[in-house]
Amino acid sequence: MASSEQEQLWNGPSGRVWVEAQALLDQTFRPFEDLLVEAALARSPRRVLDIGCGTGATTLALARRLGAHARCVGLDISDPMLALARERAAREGSQAEFIRADAQTYRFEPASFDLIVSRFGVMFFDDPVAAFANLRRAATGDATLRLVAWRSAADNPFMTAAERAAAPLLPNLPTRNPDGPGQFAFADAARVRAIFDQSGWTGIDIQPIDVECAFPARELDSYLTRLGPVGRVLQDGDDRTRAQLLAAIRPAFDRYIRGAGVRFVAACWMVSAG
Repeated sequence: MASSEQEQLWNGPSGRVWVEAQALLDQTFRPFEDLLVEAALARSPRRVLDIGCGTGATTLALARRLGAHARCVGLDISDPMLALARERAAREGSQAEFIRADAQTYRFEPASFDLIVSRFGVMFFDDPVAAFANLRRAATGDATLRLVAWRSAADNPFMTAAERAAAPLLPNLPTRNPDGPGQFAFADAARVRAIFDQSGWTGIDIQPIDVECAFPARELDSYLTRLGPVGRVLQDGDDRTRAQLLAAIRPAFDRYIRGAGVRFVAACWMVSAG
C-alpha cells in the first residue's frame, strides 16, 4: 500500500475533510472534471482508470457520459472517500467501480486500460516514476493518459492566501515541500516531463491552463476552516484560536469575492502522454 504518512493522512483527517466538503469541492473543481470528460469523449474509450479518484466525481461523470459500453474504474488509497464514492454510485445506479489501492504497487492486469485520467490525484506518490511505470504497464499500447495537476504555489495565490495571512499567528506552520508528495509536487514542468519519460510514456505534452473556479461566498468560512494547512490547525483549535485566525485570514480573500461568489483562477498543467 501507500507510504504510512500518505496512508494516515488520507484515511485520517484529510480523507474525512474531503468527504465532508465533497459537494463544495466538486462544485469548485467542476471545470476540470468537464475538461477530462470532454477529452475522454473524443477518444470513445472502453476501459478507463481514474487515479486518485477521491469521492468519485470524475469517475462517475465519465461513466455517465461514456455509457454502458465503457468500464470506468476509480482508484484511491482513502477508505472514507471511496466509501462515499460507492454510495454515490449506488444512488445513481452507476456501473462505476472503485478500488482501494496504491497505484505505485497495485498489480493491474497488463494492458487493461485504454485511457487513464486524473484530476489532482497524482501529486502524492513517494516514487512517481515507479507509479507511472506501473500505470504504463496497465495501459494498452495505444492508450492515452490525460491528467490535471497544479502548477506552482506562486502561480496559485488563492491556494496559499490563508497561509500567508496566518503566518504571524502560526510561525511554526509547516512549509510546503515543492518536491512533494503534496499539492504542488508537479509544479516544475521539466520534472514532470522527466517522470513520464523515465516511466516509459511517450508523446508527452504539458500545457499550462488557467481555469476560473468558483463557489458560493457563504461557503468561504467552511472552506477556510477545513481545507489546507491552516484549515487543519483550525479544526484542532479552541474557539478563541479559531476566532483569531479567521479574523486574520478573512480579509486576504476579499479580492476574490464577486457578489455572492468566490472566484479565483487555478493555474494548472494539462498533461497528456501515450
